[in-house]
This record gives sequence, structure tokens and C-alpha cells, in this order.
Amino acid sequence: MSISAGSVRNFAVSGHIRSGKTSLCDLILFKSGKVDRLGKVTERTSVSDYTAEEQTKLSSIYSAALNCKWKDNYFFFMDTPGYGEFIAEPISAINNSDIDLIVVDAVDGVQIGTSRSWKIAKNANMPVAFYINGLDKDMADFDKVLEQIQGSFGKTSCIPVTLPDASGTSFSSVTNILKQENPSGDAKKFMEKLSDSVAESDEELMMKYLDGQKLTAEELSNGLKKAITSGTFVPVFCGSVSKDIGIDDLLNSLVDLMPTPLEKNLCDAAGNKIAVSENGLGVAKAFKTINDPFLGQLVFFRVYTGTFSADSEVYNVTKSAKERFGSILLVNGKNQDKTDLAVPGMIGAMVKLKATTFDNTIGTTSAAPELPLIEFPAPVMSYALTAVKSGEEEKIAQGLNRISAGDPTLKLERHPETHEMLLSGMGDQQLTLAIKKLKEENKVEVNIATPKVPYRETVTALGEGHYRHKKQSGGHGQFAEVYLKVEPKADGYEFVNAIVGGTIPKNFIPAVEKGVVEAMINGPLAGCTVQNIKVTVYDGKFHDVDSSEMAFKIASRAGFRDGVEKAKPILLEPIMNVKIYIPDQYMGDISGDLNTKRGRILGMEAEEGLQVVRAEVPIAELAKYATELRSITQGNGSFEMSFARYEMVPTNVAKEIIEKHKKELESSKE
Repeated sequence: MSISAGSVRNFAVSGHIRSGKTSLCDLILFKSGKVDRLGKVTERTSVSDYTAEEQTKLSSIYSAALNCKWKDNYFFFMDTPGYGEFIAEPISAINNSDIDLIVVDAVDGVQIGTSRSWKIAKNANMPVAFYINGLDKDMADFDKVLEQIQGSFGKTSCIPVTLPDASGTSFSSVTNILKQENPSGDAKKFMEKLSDSVAESDEELMMKYLDGQKLTAEELSNGLKKAITSGTFVPVFCGSVSKDIGIDDLLNSLVDLMPTPLEKNLCDAAGNKIAVSENGLGVAKAFKTINDPFLGQLVFFRVYTGTFSADSEVYNVTKSAKERFGSILLVNGKNQDKTDLAVPGMIGAMVKLKATTFDNTIGTTSAAPELPLIEFPAPVMSYALTAVKSGEEEKIAQGLNRISAGDPTLKLERHPETHEMLLSGMGDQQLTLAIKKLKEENKVEVNIATPKVPYRETVTALGEGHYRHKKQSGGHGQFAEVYLKVEPKADGYEFVNAIVGGTIPKNFIPAVEKGVVEAMINGPLAGCTVQNIKVTVYDGKFHDVDSSEMAFKIASRAGFRDGVEKAKPILLEPIMNVKIYIPDQYMGDISGDLNTKRGRILGMEAEEGLQVVRAEVPIAELAKYATELRSITQGNGSFEMSFARYEMVPTNVAKEIIEKHKKELESSKE
């Protein structure tokens, strides 16, 4: 297959769940002749939804790389899932495309998945197009959905290119405004807006337009392409995937109006502009990895500039390591074709790469610049994991690290304070799927639990602690005595040596501090880390023979504990900044729910078709919030959270936590 970059169109297909994204992708492959049978999600024959999990769910979970020839051009495109929990898939796909085609259901209209796709594209400075799908449905309303799109994403920029025709009362075809010689009615109105967009994109065309001259078809097409690339024009198409209406106009417009890979505004990680060409230095980005049961690890890459050849040596710029390309695969779901060359815009896949992983930059030589890393949201939900069978912890870690290697929103870590093994992600469905894979691929099972909250302890007054450590057992004994002052500190930890007269020799002072630092790890209230505290050692005693560093460490640990207990200790909990994205109709439900979670609502605002609630909520109340929010909003809500600060736990709540800790200590002694 010989492909020139100018004939390539690279795009992502995204949007809300069940808006028809995968069905559109299957239809594109069928209409182009790439497949001889139309794949259908409901019949489990879809080209892109080919995994067992997707066929069971009858919905996309992973992004799928697809390609086909359309007339004299080549499409390389990604079908992405609409589930918010699998957001890493559309983020990586959209960030490595040249345009984001957002599919919107003609009945349901703009939903959270629509806004999510728009936000991802805009964060990546990516041009956007909309396709309103399902106009053949009974409750379909093109005008209503167009109004929603314009109200959410730009009234003057989101302009239809195709309009629905009606034969009687049924939807039967679309009209392409750009193909009308003498448009009338809505077509004329929108044609004038399209001409305005073109004029704004080019000064020369603006002068011609203002002079009342009619723009030629070529001027119109070139001007619209410039306006799309700059983001000042967002084309809206319409039709029906199930009836194959409006699809030809959409695909032809992708060729005529969308930017080619050679027109991409490409910069390296430092912000320096990179010239795009089929010749010269090759630069590509590895943006997706999967474990194929037959081929092993498959690394997908998008070529940005230059040409990559099969059976050649390349360079992993991110890891400063040489790699060897074997056969370059062009993937359609679970099917692969081989190619010798990959030019800008093409999406290829490679097996048996040694160093290359997700988000790595690949160059034809070591002189290639590194491309910017993709930004992903932080996890919002965690499971605490323990092995069902003793001794399998390392096997669990290895398996989950391999599973999470291709999904940056899935993280495995050992919590430094609670010491639990935590699997964190965007929701229970994502985490459950990872654990299911662990069992199937590694034959290992885990117990899951709600993670412990990393509470902290501090003091609110001055307390004096004292302890004498004396132990005699034959030979040398152990002796040390310390007097400590414990008091609040605005931020951090401070240790002060106020010993005078040598009551504790200087060489034992570091041991005193070590004992204090060790004691701070397990505070007296609930065994939590102590913070924001000043500790002063001001007196003590020693013995010429029996005193030692160990003796002073033991004494200072006990003296610190005594001082904290007398300094009015309190329990602190992590407070999180939370941003909740919901449709307007759920505002009351969300506000009421936040009140039950001890949350404080800081503000509300509208953002791209959604209401955004900003609040502060204790992390203890958010352990299952991803699941609860999905239930409250019927899947139409999402949220982000980040650490704000530690704050005092209410007395009644703190009492329960402290009593529970005491019971656990007692049971562990039995």
C-alpha cells in the first residue's frame, strides 16, 4: 500500500455512550469496502468492539484503531468509548488525532459525554466537528439538538453543513448547504454564516466578501478548512447511521474540509515548532498499548512527521534507548495488515518492542525532539487489595502493573501511611475489570476493601511529657530520662534542643530526636501520623555506663507520647477539593447529597453545557462517590478531586474512629 500524507485524514470518533459512535465506525469500514459485512454491536460482530468484555457489555470499553480507503484518500481513525471511567482511552486517541468528530444522539442531545469530548479536544487545541445521529428516530429533533450544541459550545462557531430533509413527516435525506447553487430558507441563513466564517479566516477573502462578491467553491472550501483548523468554525453534520443517511456527505467533507497531517501545528515538549513533512527526521508517539493473546504486547503509534520503515532501527527519545521495528501493522480491530512505510497521519502498531511503552516519543534517529506528554485526570476511587492466598502479593503487583501499563488513570501503589496496597482509578467498573483481568491472566485472586483513611493527629495546647527508662539485666543496664515540651506549630515539624548544663550529653540529642520522629508515625489517639508540632527537649538525666542511644530513643518515644496526650490532641482528616459536572436537572439531588457527606458547597457555575458544583468534602465520605454519583445522575455525572488540606474531625466522628482503633489494638494483643 502506497500512501501519501496529503491523502490521509486522521480523526477520533467520540461522544456520549450509545450515541452511535461504534456503529458509525463500522459503517465507514463497510461503505469503504474495507469489510464485506456490516458489523453490528448488538450482534457482537462489530469490528472495533471485539473484546469479550465489550461484547458482553454491548458497548465500547477500549479505543480501537481503524483504517480504510475512501475514494482516493485514506482514513486512519479511532473509535473511543463513552464511559467516563475509561476516559484515558478518548484522551489518548483525541490527543493523537487531527480532528475530533463528536457524535450526538438526535433524541438525547448534548450529554456529559458530549461535553467531556469537547473539553478533551479543546485542551489539546484540536479542531472539532459534530455529527447529529439518529434523525430517523421518533423523538428526534435536529433544531433542539443544534440549539443545545450552539448554546453549549458556541452559537456563532457551531454551524450546520448538512441539514435534514423531510418527505412528509419522515426523515429521508440531507441537504449539503455547500452544494446548493441558490440556497433558500434555513440553507440560505446558514450559508451566510458559513461565508462569514470563511471571510474571518482570510483577509483577502474578507475584502472580496465585503465587496459583495460571491466566493467560489474552492475559496469556500479552503476558507472553511482554515476556520476549522483555527477553531473559529465547528461544522455540524447530521443524518442516521442505522439508515445510512448523510454518511457520504460526512465522509466527503472529512476529505474536503478537514486538515491533512501536513497542515498540523506541531510543537515539541519545550514548545518549539516542528516542521511537518514526509521527508527528513521521523517523529511518532506511542499512544496505546494492549496485550494481544497471540502477538504479545502491541504498541500503537501515530506518525507526526517523516517516514518510518519496517525492519529498521529507531530510537525511543523518552527513554534514550534504541529500538528495532519489525513489520508495521495496520490494525482494524483484531485484524492486521502489513505495510512497509508509515507516513504522517498514519496509525501503525508494532510488536516485540523492548523499551517502548505508553506515551513515549519514537524517532528515526536520536536527534528527534520529544513530543509533549499527555495529561490525564487523577484517580477518584481506590480499592485496598490483599491476597486471597498468602505469599502472592508480588504476583498481584506484577500482574496489575502490567495491566495498568497502558492506562495512566489506573495506578497501583503502597500507601506510605496506611501501608495498604491500593488500586486506584476512575470508578468501580474500571477497577473491577482490572481485577477480573488479573484473575484471568495471572490466575491470582484478591480480596477488596474500602481503603483506610490516612487521618493525622496534632495538638492544640502545650503539654509536658516525661519518661524515665531504666532496665537492669545482668551486665550493662539501660538508662535514660527525658523531659519534653510539646506544642502546636502552624506548619510542619520542629525539634528544639534546650538542654543546659549537660543534663543530656550532646551526643545523645540526635537519638532523642530520632525517638520523637519515630513516635510521630503512630500517634496516641488512633495510631496516625502526628503533624504540625514543635517538640523541645529541656531536661533529662543520663548514666555514664548504662546510657545509650537506644535507651534515649526509647525514653523520648514514651515521653513524646506522654506530652501529646497532655497537649489536647485532636484528629485531622483530609479535605478534598471536588468539582462535580452534572446536567442542570440533578443540581438539587447533588446539593442534598453533599450535605449528608459533611460537604461545603463553595460555588456553582455553568461550563460547556453542564453545571459545575465546586465543594470541599472529607475524603472519608468519597470512597464510593464515583458509584454513587453515577447512580444519582443515571450515568450523566462525573467529578474530579484534589487534596486541599487537613482539618479537624468533628468530635462525634473522631470518638468513633478512636474507639475503633482501641478495639483493634486490644484484639491484636489477644
